[in-house]
Amino acid sequence: MGFDFSLVIPRLPFFWTGTIVTIETSALSLLFGSILGVFIGIMRVLPFKPARSLAACYIYVIRGTPTLTQLFFIYFGLPALGVNLSAMASGIIGLSLNSAGYIGEIVRGGIEGVPSGQWEAGRVLGLSYQKMMRFIVLPQALRSMLPAIGNEFVTLIKESSLLSTLAITELTMVGQQVRSVTYASFETFIIVGAIYLILTTVTSMALRLLEKKWSVM
Repeated sequence: MGFDFSLVIPRLPFFWTGTIVTIETSALSLLFGSILGVFIGIMRVLPFKPARSLAACYIYVIRGTPTLTQLFFIYFGLPALGVNLSAMASGIIGLSLNSAGYIGEIVRGGIEGVPSGQWEAGRVLGLSYQKMMRFIVLPQALRSMLPAIGNEFVTLIKESSLLSTLAITELTMVGQQVRSVTYASFETFIIVGAIYLILTTVTSMALRLLEKKWSVM
């Protein structure tokens, strides 16, 4: 049985549009998730038990529930509380909150991986906890965190396909729309899969180059 891509090829501009949405939502989710994740990670190592417990609880809930359920809770559940968000806002917030849970653990691991001598040096210099974290610990921890954060970005690119359940016209949704018109399911999702593979491969290669650059600095 042969396959015919002639019905799908003319619709490549639609795939391009969906790809742009996928990249934008993934990048924004990583940005916001990283900002929140840094705070969560720092809270995990603070010498203040309630803060550590709160951060640990957040990570436990985020990592223990499906991403799709979290997206549905934000988009379909919050309106019951009077909070109405657009599909795009719900999607980005949902992926950001999910990513923050994983990045928080990455940050915690990076901070705890900094040699204790660095903390002692900061104390000798008379630096406050905040200044030690800002000028000594986090810059060193970032090097060890970079590969894991890069993997999180690759994961976000793939998980952005869940946004199709909110009717956001990212790559997977565009694929469903093209399939519904052309009935060329195999050909359509071969292209969709290939685009995701290209995105994750290019991202991984760029991150490896960045890691090599940092390793010689």
